Amino acid sequence: MRFTLVGNGRMGQQVALVIGQSGCHEISALLDVDTPVVPEVFKGSDAIIDFTVREAFLNNLPAMLLSRVPVIVGTTGWDDVMGDVKEKVTEAGASLLYSANFSLGVNIFLRTVREAARLIAPFTQFDIAFAEQHHTGKADFPSGTALRAADMILSANSRKKTVVRELSDERKLAAEELQVASLRLGSVFGKHTAFIDSDADEIVISHTAKNRSGFASGAVEAAIWLAQRHATNPGFYTMDDFLNERLA
Repeated sequence: MRFTLVGNGRMGQQVALVIGQSGCHEISALLDVDTPVVPEVFKGSDAIIDFTVREAFLNNLPAMLLSRVPVIVGTTGWDDVMGDVKEKVTEAGASLLYSANFSLGVNIFLRTVREAARLIAPFTQFDIAFAEQHHTGKADFPSGTALRAADMILSANSRKKTVVRELSDERKLAAEELQVASLRLGSVFGKHTAFIDSDADEIVISHTAKNRSGFASGAVEAAIWLAQRHATNPGFYTMDDFLNERLA
């Protein structure tokens, strides 16, 4: 397969390394975050992989969709316009797969957290909270992965209704609120942890990324899957769609 990479930051470079080491794929173009993007630049590519920033992704989206080349998006921080992006993908007859985290380990971790949240739901003595740690260069917080985990917890545990990102000196956390805490520290690749607590027990479910290779490898695998699916079933997909098919 031939890939166009949009974004030449740390993740873009790691994806390029994974593709280069594969022996069976190649990079047709590597675009910097500031490179002007037009549909023609993607000609000859089988998939686009975007790891940029919110503004660049949203600016480049029309050209990527017009190219009709399947798009993998690892850029985070645009959840507020998710509905609009889905509509544009559908109208263009294009294919786009978005994930805040392409690591297979993280996605297995998220499913584990969701199941744990479901299991404790009937037992009011158990409370749950979530925390994430990343390097100081990460722009958004909480991380996209933490927000995804929060959505999964809320969907699995009816006792939690809303997410609280920051605590206030003026009031206590309500029982129906799910705290999602963030810490920015040094060069931490990424650590996500679900804390479950009762008077008698503490359950901690955690995932720590050792390097960026897991994120990059997962993005390439998802791109191959989306390229195969695009011809007959274009549309907006997530990592859950990819995993559901692989695990079936």
